[in-house]
Amino acid sequence: MAGTFSNLLEGLKPVMVMVIIQIAFGGINIFYKLATNDGMSVKIMVAYRMMFAAASMVPLALILEWKSRPKLTRRIFILSFFLGIFGGSLSHNLYAESLALTSATFVAAMSNLIPAMTFVMAIILRMESLAIRTNVGKAKVLGTILSIGGAMILTFYKGVEMNIWSTNINLLHHHHHHDMTVSQQSSSGNQALGGFLGVASAVSMAIWMILQAKLSMVYPSYSATALMSICASIQSVVYALCTERDWSAWKLGWNIRLVTVVYTGVVGSGLMVALMTWVARRRGALFISSFYPLLLVVVAIAGSLMLDEKLHVGSVLWGKSKEMMTTTQLNAFKSSKESESRDIAAVEP
Repeated sequence: MAGTFSNLLEGLKPVMVMVIIQIAFGGINIFYKLATNDGMSVKIMVAYRMMFAAASMVPLALILEWKSRPKLTRRIFILSFFLGIFGGSLSHNLYAESLALTSATFVAAMSNLIPAMTFVMAIILRMESLAIRTNVGKAKVLGTILSIGGAMILTFYKGVEMNIWSTNINLLHHHHHHDMTVSQQSSSGNQALGGFLGVASAVSMAIWMILQAKLSMVYPSYSATALMSICASIQSVVYALCTERDWSAWKLGWNIRLVTVVYTGVVGSGLMVALMTWVARRRGALFISSFYPLLLVVVAIAGSLMLDEKLHVGSVLWGKSKEMMTTTQLNAFKSSKESESRDIAAVEP
């Protein structure tokens, strides 16, 4: 009996770890939103994120895996280089460009495509067997469809409003001006290009998971994450330096920008990626990708509690649409008031 319970607990460890990872990633999205609303460049934020990830993971890898770490071969280095591209510099910057052209909610919804893309790639590369006639194969297909379908329902369907509990907390209330700018860009941007970049970001993440599963088989978790972070930080810094010429934008103070890059780097791209590598070694890339739809649920609830966003059964995009409509009305009202003030000033003696 004790042996059965122990085996059950051992089998549940990857599940519990992936739930923790998605909750941590939800925190990343909250910090990400706060930093961008404070006016921080996303390209610079990605560069700092990767640098903090490398700075935190290299010492851990040297201390914890100095005995178990195999020799660094050319194949391992090449895998790490491409992991840095698809899981760091490329995917995060594609996400940022898509965000600028559409909305944060739309880009978050695109992450629901990751399980299906990973599933297809894993089958093509023969890392997963479909075996559609078996119960296991049917479960894989059905689970992928249900995870994507459920998250899409949450995104597109407007249900009744849910009042979990009122916290009266809105961490964005000091940054209304930037919110308006982002909303205006989202409503007038190139939606087709933004959608394409969002899909490209999801494809990049799916490729990253496939490569990560391969590297996890031959290299320990912390060392693999450290190598990937080093490559991604170099790539991201070079890209940011080529596109962001304002040196003052690189300054970090004791504010939300510093907290964001430390959390997203150390926790998000450091510890959580190391845990994902550990899970990939035991369950594979498809298992990891199947938990990504949970992220949208976590972010929706966190946004409702901490950002004073209205949460419905479904309704993420409906809420965003309502938010943009309200912002447009506020802008029109503000412009009207300013115009009236100028008219009054003009007629006064």
